[in-house]
Amino acid sequence: MERKILIVDDHRDILRLLHSSLDSLKNKELKVYEAPSGEEALLESVRQKIDMLITDYKLPGMTGVELMHKIRGRHPEVKVILITGMTDKKTRDEILNAGALAIFDKPIPMADFLDAVERGLGLVQTIFPAEKPGEQVEEHRHSRISDLLANFRQDVNADAVFLLNDRGLVQARTGKLHDPSMEVSLISTLMAIHSASLKVARHNHQEAFDSYHVFSGGDHDLLFIPVTPLYALLVAGNGLAAEDRILETVSGLLALRAQVEKALKSLGVTGELKTVSETQQKPAVKKHTDKLAQATPAPEMEALLSQATTQKIKVQNADDFWNEAAQKHANKSANPEVISFEEARKLGIIPGEN
Repeated sequence: MERKILIVDDHRDILRLLHSSLDSLKNKELKVYEAPSGEEALLESVRQKIDMLITDYKLPGMTGVELMHKIRGRHPEVKVILITGMTDKKTRDEILNAGALAIFDKPIPMADFLDAVERGLGLVQTIFPAEKPGEQVEEHRHSRISDLLANFRQDVNADAVFLLNDRGLVQARTGKLHDPSMEVSLISTLMAIHSASLKVARHNHQEAFDSYHVFSGGDHDLLFIPVTPLYALLVAGNGLAAEDRILETVSGLLALRAQVEKALKSLGVTGELKTVSETQQKPAVKKHTDKLAQATPAPEMEALLSQATTQKIKVQNADDFWNEAAQKHANKSANPEVISFEEARKLGIIPGEN
């Protein structure tokens, strides 16, 4: 079934960027239209049944939120993704309360953007592929872990509990966030914290991945805790990080982490933590696509670098070294088949000279 997407932005470069990113999905069901203004987008929505609207908030003539409401009047089922660079509180509140599927700040995280498009239109997820269904072990994992999350949510009176994997996929959940449209962006940011925490644990030579993060206030109190290097738990709720509850909440969350980790290990999901010394012992694997890693230094550069490491060069700093090197090779031609006048004179091949 054909799905029609309308992109609206008054910057031609952003239109091209978003259009080409959607083309990268290589999904024959998608047909993408463009409009540089809200008025032209409305005309397009008269000609076509729009399944998804992707619009910047700041448009000439009307805002993206106003455009969303007008198109929804004609196409009530349209999914909407809002893009914004606005930071003032009044505008942010308007955007958050608009009821969009997802909201992205500029610069747009493309992987998350494409994932939101696929989720919103119910397409096969090629950016963050779903786990293969139908396997008995998979069903057991989801039922077991989902029960753990549901019980914990009830015990601490949380709004939502998620199990996330290192690709940003929600593996199991119970409840929902106050603003579901921010889920993709929030999870993406939290998984960046997950990756940073893993690096800290490695540099700290920790035998176990043991840390947690607390964000109090706002729409929710958020508690984020890694389970293994491959999985993490997110808990959202009101008052979870209050002074009189934080110790109890964290204690319960640590117990939940232990139960979830045990359930994952029983299913063969490990993700062991490697120390810095272990990673240093193994040489980095060069990617075939990494042209810089494969490049061979020019002979002149190789000689300079070798000289710098084997001889005592009388220069005060790096700038002096490179200035001296540049002066030394200033008269050398970039063409290996051509030599300088000074080199020809030394070789005795200049007419009239002995």
